[in-house]
Amino acid sequence: MTNSKTVGVAMSILVAGSLAACSPPSPAKPAVDTAKIAAAVKADADQSVADFNAHDAPKSVSHDAPGIVAMFHGAPNIVGMDSDLAMAKRQATDLASKVAVSDETVDVAAAGDMAVYRATYVYTSTDPKTKKPVTETGNWLVGYKPQPDGTWKIVWDVISDAPAASAPAAK
Repeated sequence: MTNSKTVGVAMSILVAGSLAACSPPSPAKPAVDTAKIAAAVKADADQSVADFNAHDAPKSVSHDAPGIVAMFHGAPNIVGMDSDLAMAKRQATDLASKVAVSDETVDVAAAGDMAVYRATYVYTSTDPKTKKPVTETGNWLVGYKPQPDGTWKIVWDVISDAPAASAPAAK
């Protein structure tokens, strides 16, 4: 390369670098308010429980994202809002059905793009065969994602019953 071409290339690099240095910096992404997200998710989970306990199947399912996947112990996965609504309607016909939660926690991803709600539950219902009340306890794990409208919706949930406590073995 000739000296004039070398000088021209060097000048081009210097000009480009100077222009880049003069351009305004890109705006910093605002910090994610994980406490605000956790509060919104907990409020939604609490409302979901209230809607279920009111036997209002459409409201109960209104907390779902369109492609929800629900996993219940001993049952096939429920995929999509229509399937979840059908299950919620069946559960709503049992006027004794009720869920209570405790030990609730919400963990929010640092990026603010996912939250996980976890609780211990007690579910009371009527055994369809014996018509007697039954109580089940277990763990509820729910994945939330923000939706385009800014709300947080359930994208998956897992209901896992805990086995009944057993008596200690005799020695």
